[in-house]
Amino acid sequence: MWIAAAVAAVSTPASAQQTDPQTRLAHQVRHELVMLPYYGIFDNLAFRVDGSAVTLLGQVARPTLKADAGNVTKSVEGVQTVNNEIEVLPVSPNDDRIRLAEYRAIYSQPTLNRYGLQAVPPIHIIVKNGNVTLEGVVATESDKNVAGLMANGVSGVFSVTNNLRIDQ
Repeated sequence: MWIAAAVAAVSTPASAQQTDPQTRLAHQVRHELVMLPYYGIFDNLAFRVDGSAVTLLGQVARPTLKADAGNVTKSVEGVQTVNNEIEVLPVSPNDDRIRLAEYRAIYSQPTLNRYGLQAVPPIHIIVKNGNVTLEGVVATESDKNVAGLMANGVSGVFSVTNNLRIDQ
């Protein structure tokens, strides 16, 4: 059985967590990744579970977060191998400027500011060489569209890819 999950968007029924070992393993890995102290809005962590092997995916702004994600995943009971394919985003003052401008543009909107109140906001802003990707989960199609519009309005951005998903 193969399970893939984005860290910000996994939700499984309690009964399934107790019976299916892969679902339980995915839930534990997700918990460990979300609890990383430097995991934030400008990072996107995802993973895939295949038996006792876990593949880490996504993008992070800090190299130490990639290493931390690998280490906490290795410590999860039942994980035998970890393939860490997390991409470390290049250091760029312009990308840093765009990250902050995107954050202000998206989370200052009255329809979206409620998402910013969570410990790890569900709209993740990934900036690589001036290109922006929105990842995560929102409640409605309207929220997804507003986030995309606001992201497109930031000066200096070359392109915006809106990968936001609607919460079921």
